[in-house]
Amino acid sequence: MALETTRLLYLARHAEPEGGDSSGLTSNGARQAEYLGRRLAPLAVGRITHGPLPRAAETARVMAEQFDQMPSLSELDAAGDYVPHVPGRDELPDAWADAVLSFMGDVSQDEVAHGATLGARAVDLLAGPAVDGREPVDVVVTHAFTIGWLVRHALDAPAWRWFPPNQCHAGLTVIRYEVDGPPSVVVANDIAHLPTELQWTGFPMHLRL
Repeated sequence: MALETTRLLYLARHAEPEGGDSSGLTSNGARQAEYLGRRLAPLAVGRITHGPLPRAAETARVMAEQFDQMPSLSELDAAGDYVPHVPGRDELPDAWADAVLSFMGDVSQDEVAHGATLGARAVDLLAGPAVDGREPVDVVVTHAFTIGWLVRHALDAPAWRWFPPNQCHAGLTVIRYEVDGPPSVVVANDIAHLPTELQWTGFPMHLRL
């Protein structure tokens, strides 16, 4: 019989990057990652999964160093930076269609196909309760688009509703996957672990609180 239990998925956006896909973290980003690691250090975590870009990998490494027993690090393409779904106009409410399509207007057909593949893989690999020995607590360092995609899936929202992809650097989102009920988004874009001067980076200025 398959053993199933509730599972918590901790999704963290990478900390503040220097800029560009090949860059690591700023000095402030390294501090953000350290604070994030300290917050998660009490968890029983054997592995931290991260996307392939240096900013995600470095965030995961700094986080792992804050644990008494350092978790292993595991790279996953599906935790990378990609556009998970580009909607057609018929999927969108008229009031917001122009804004959504304008944001995604430069996405190539190859990127659309690649993103759809990775988005489906992210749901398969990262969503759902613990089954057949799957760890009941997972920590994933990823990107704003991917977090939005997994939150949308947990809420059973339309595919386009991963947009807008607003997440702070080192912000934390937690999804609880029940065995006998729908998932719950327990925490969204939480930055309580960061000191004031490190909060809200990577977030649109007009939306900051």
